[in-house]
Amino acid sequence: MSTTPQISLVIPALNEAPNLPPLMEQIDAALRERDGGYEVIVVDDNSRDNTNEVAAELATRYPMRLIVRERPKNGLSGAVLHGIAEAKGEYLVVMDADLQHPPAKIPELLAPLERGEADFVVGSRYVPGGSTGERWGVFRKINSRVATLLARPFARRTTDPMSGFFALRRSTYARAQRLTPLGYKIALELMCKSRVENVREIPIHFAERTRGESKLTMKEQFRYLEHLSRLYDFTFPRVSPVVKFLIVLAVSWLAGLVVFLGLFARRTSPVVAVGVAYGVAIAVTAVFHLRYVRTQREFIIRPRPWLDFALISAAELIACVAAAQWVASRVAGPTKLDLFVIPFLLATAVRYVLRKELLQDVRGLRKELRKEELT
Repeated sequence: MSTTPQISLVIPALNEAPNLPPLMEQIDAALRERDGGYEVIVVDDNSRDNTNEVAAELATRYPMRLIVRERPKNGLSGAVLHGIAEAKGEYLVVMDADLQHPPAKIPELLAPLERGEADFVVGSRYVPGGSTGERWGVFRKINSRVATLLARPFARRTTDPMSGFFALRRSTYARAQRLTPLGYKIALELMCKSRVENVREIPIHFAERTRGESKLTMKEQFRYLEHLSRLYDFTFPRVSPVVKFLIVLAVSWLAGLVVFLGLFARRTSPVVAVGVAYGVAIAVTAVFHLRYVRTQREFIIRPRPWLDFALISAAELIACVAAAQWVASRVAGPTKLDLFVIPFLLATAVRYVLRKELLQDVRGLRKELRKEELT
């Protein structure tokens, strides 16, 4: 008889010791009668409670093993991928350890995969028959809906791609390209990077947490936005960087325009006003660059992104001031619009050309170079 389990459940955990015994009991009740067997892999991100002791006792009664990540990386998503790498089953199921996902629904989650009707199945709170026990306020509901809307290009018509309770075949996971997990939304990462076409949703009751603390924080909200940014880069590799460049450009120009108009109204020299205004625009761009460097450092190809940024910014500022001087001295009766737009346009052209040459932009770069970057 083969000892390889048919089903592998991957459960990320952090300080969830009180929840593990009832969770394992419910999982076993749902799967013990199935042929092929199952395994449970709990990936613990260095909890400070007694998870080790609880897991050791449970492992004597259930097919469960604990993997501790002493230096956790990439949050819950990283824990899930770590667990999948250790899993042996043909079918992979991911769920939370906090008892909000119903283990009794696991067979129903697996059924469309086993029948060949889908290659990714999600437990949803929002399809008919689904519900939630959490008492959500208006802000939380709006937040959930907006998050789902932003994920639509990857999740298509999936109503609850952030539920965290899903299943897929190992062969589907094997199709994944360049996994860069961040935060909690690993289902989105897998749907996008595995090029999933056929998603099925089953209704679940998302229970209210009874033990432990929620991991959904404002920090995780921002990490979700950063994760979306990476997925847009992957899905739309040509359009995404252009859109991001334009967004940063619009914000920096707006800040520069406010400063320029304020200085101009105080009768500051037009050249000085333009120079100071563009300096402010560079400062705004630096804020985006800081986010880019902090979140994408492992994907940045050049070794000194801040030195590159400084060189590009200096070239932009010189071009901007030189253009302002030319407009002020050569154009008869230049308007405020002339003095602002012409220098800023020239500086922006310098920015675009140099950033392309130095492989620097505000999106997440790839570890591997594109063909045009090798020539």
